[in-house]
This record gives sequence, C-alpha cells and structure tokens, in this order.
Amino acid sequence: MREPSPGSARRGALLVVGDVVTDVVARHRGPLAAGTDTAAVIRTLPGGAGANVACWAAYRGSCEVRLLGRVGADAAAWHERELAACGVRPRLVVDERAPTGTVICLVDADAAAERTFLTDSGASLRLEPGDWSDALLDGVARLHLSGYLLFSAPSRALAAVAVRAARARGVPVSLDPASAGFLVELGVGRFLRLVEGVDVLLPSRDEARLLTGVSDAADAAAELSRHVPLVVVKQGAQGALVARSGVVCARVPAVPAAPRDTTGAGDAFTGAFLAALLAGAGPEEAAAQGCRAGALAVEQVGGRPPASG
Repeated sequence: MREPSPGSARRGALLVVGDVVTDVVARHRGPLAAGTDTAAVIRTLPGGAGANVACWAAYRGSCEVRLLGRVGADAAAWHERELAACGVRPRLVVDERAPTGTVICLVDADAAAERTFLTDSGASLRLEPGDWSDALLDGVARLHLSGYLLFSAPSRALAAVAVRAARARGVPVSLDPASAGFLVELGVGRFLRLVEGVDVLLPSRDEARLLTGVSDAADAAAELSRHVPLVVVKQGAQGALVARSGVVCARVPAVPAAPRDTTGAGDAFTGAFLAALLAGAGPEEAAAQGCRAGALAVEQVGGRPPASG
C-alpha cells in the first residue's frame, strides 16, 4: 500500500490506537540530589502517546478523531472526560485486573526542559485482539498506531490485527516508534518486521538513528524510507526531515520556542501532521504544521493541547 499523493487525500475520521496513561510531571531545576530532597513543581495530568496524538489531531484539525485504548477502573471516567473535552471520541476498554498506566516525567527546567520517564504501562499495554472490531474502521480515512503497542505480546497482536484490517479496506496506516529505550529491548530487526504494511513512520531523531545504525539523521531518514514509503523524522529544535524511496525530499525548519516541558512534543507533531494530511496537505506542509504544534507543546506543561485556542 503506497501513501496517497497530496491531491488524493482521503476525507474521513482518524482512528488512533494506543496508550492512555496518567502523567505525573515533576519540574525541577538542576541535577537531582541523590539521597535527599529536590524541590520540584508537581502536577498530575492525562497523558499517553496515543491519547496525546489524538488530542492534538483534534485540536489542530477539523476531522473526527477516535481513540481506542485500555485503562484501569481507577481512572477510566477521568480519562474519558479529558479526552472528550479535547474533542476526541474515546473507546476505552476498562481493565478489571490492571490499573491505569502511570508515567513519572522528570523535567529539568535548567536543561532545555529535557525529560526522563519512569514508566509503569499498567493496563495500556494489555490491549488485545479481543478489544478490536473491524467496525472501528467504519468512516475512517487513516489509522495511527502508537509504537508502545509493539512492546507487549497482547498489544502487538492487536496491532497486527488492526493493520491487516486497515489494509483490507485501503486505509493508510502510520506509526510512531514511541521509545528508543523500549526499541533497544524489542530489537531493531524485530521492529522493522513488525511495521511491514505501515505507510508512514514518524520516529524521533534518536529512534531513526537506532533503527538504522546511522549517526546522521538525514541518512537515517533516507535509509528508513527504503522500508516504509514515507518517513518523517522529528528533530525537535532542528525541525523535521521528510524522506521517500531512499531520498530526503524536504527539510522542514523548526518554529522557535521557549521550552518549559518537552513532554509530548513529538506527539503534538504527529497529531498535527496527521490532521494536516487528512485536510489535504502534502507531507512537507503537514510536517510544517507538526513543527508548529511541537513548538506550542513545549511552551506549556504536559502533553496535551491548551484548554482553548
């Protein structure tokens, strides 16, 4: 399945399948003080790569956005309300055995707002084929998968079922690798086999380098585009690279920003990028929209769009 040309954009909904978690964001200044206290400003916020992408797509576009995810009974109602408030139609499977996933985000305010994650995936990676229905694709023009789905056996199986169903209907599929750390555990070769049938890959610069073993981001983007028809490498303050058929065809500049928290900036890029594609934009313009959303994301705390705007 090849990526449609810009003039052949499909009208319809975006279906995101992925993680819904609770973020505990702790913003501190300077290095953590081992064995004692470090002052921090701490907030509990809705998050999850899949959920964030869905919310940013709804915020930046005019398309209908749906989300399939799995949460624990402990926070299901809260997450459903938060998603609906962002304009997303949630379909949350309530797990009676596992709690909602939780991520502790340590954000160093003195180091370009760089963040470190401590992740308890909880119910989010317990999505399984039984949670899927082909009816979820009714009226859907694009399917997006969070790469976190590939990091557990049940959710890997669900992702495979979803990709097969999308291919059968001619629905393009995108995927964000999600985590360089988890990719190391999964293995590069295994990941590349698992993404067969995906039309658009949206890695970060570090993920692209890891997946190719190439240090130069442009060369890594070009190499990945020999495996996936369209590759968009997110580079934060260095903008984005768009590659097809082994060639980087666009270098999109970043939008200047004053970072407060980089949590979810890549998700913001992905959501805005997909919304732009659905609106008929070509990959380069969609990547520019992604850069704008990423800049907006880093200037606030948390991974979701602003409450208004």
